[in-house]
Amino acid sequence: MAVSTNQLKEALDTLKESGVRITPQRHAILEYLINAMSHPTADEIYKALEGKFPNMSVATVYNNLRVFREVGLVKELTYGDSSSRFDFVTNDHYHAICEDCGKIVDFAYPGLNEVEQFASHVSGFNVSHHRLEIYGVCPDCAAKKSH
Repeated sequence: MAVSTNQLKEALDTLKESGVRITPQRHAILEYLINAMSHPTADEIYKALEGKFPNMSVATVYNNLRVFREVGLVKELTYGDSSSRFDFVTNDHYHAICEDCGKIVDFAYPGLNEVEQFASHVSGFNVSHHRLEIYGVCPDCAAKKSH
């Protein structure tokens, strides 16, 4: 997967430029996040990597995610009271969220960038960003319900 290799290299460069040391754990957590399409929780990342790093704790994962968030590589997604999920920051994209199982699926809709310009024009605001979430039931949960 050439895309993720390039993304990983760019992410590691960003860390280096920010003065963050690249530890094997950081490298593994970052790589896992880039390849995970599921917006994992810190716990899921820990469970996926604990075999490789027996000395790593959930706290280590949280601390590294915080570092990644501070340098702008990772977004923390909080929805209601469930655990935060973490998303590797790529291009602007939006989230469709299943109200049954909590699965989050990315989708892009470039036309929405114009919404910021329109909002700025109408309101006079200096718009910094926007967030769009679509809620519903994913195909897996819908199939379970129909049985």
